[in-house]
Amino acid sequence: MLPTLITFAYLIGSISSAVIVCKILNLPDPRTQGSNNSGATNVLRIGGKKAAAITLISDGLKGAIPILIAHYLALDTLEMTILVLAAFLGHVYPIFFGFKGGKGVATFLGALLALNYLVGLGFIITWVFVAKVLKISSLSALIATLLMPIYFYLIIGNPVATYLIILICLWIFYTHRSNIKRLFNNQEKTIN
Repeated sequence: MLPTLITFAYLIGSISSAVIVCKILNLPDPRTQGSNNSGATNVLRIGGKKAAAITLISDGLKGAIPILIAHYLALDTLEMTILVLAAFLGHVYPIFFGFKGGKGVATFLGALLALNYLVGLGFIITWVFVAKVLKISSLSALIATLLMPIYFYLIIGNPVATYLIILICLWIFYTHRSNIKRLFNNQEKTIN
């Protein structure tokens, strides 16, 4: 059963919400505009708040749906965390869109909220606080990501699952490497 769910989580993660939303709303392909990234922040830049909100929610659902199914099937925490990784990888490397996807934060967050809402809430509170203070979306995501393994371990308490969360968090830093470079060069755009 787990291999089937892993495949499902990867495939649902591979549905590029940003590309589909932009196509439906007659907006440019987000992979060719702005930051060339298939994520809600880039959709916000090229299509506004409504398009970005739809993308954000859709990306979150891609992470949440496999985990909700896993809860229904009574999978354990480690198995669910493997599904988090699969959905995340689907978003970052989508098979349906030439393996060129987004940075994975929204899908990761949706999966975390479904796994344990307190873990997801910790991410959201951290992101909102940092965004309010520093007004930089990518930095908010990176700080929340940096703290996530701590939140996860303190709330869930599963060391092996926490290692998988650490792996995903390192991957998120990798997907944000261009943002990190801009942050060091003081060139990252702020939130209006």
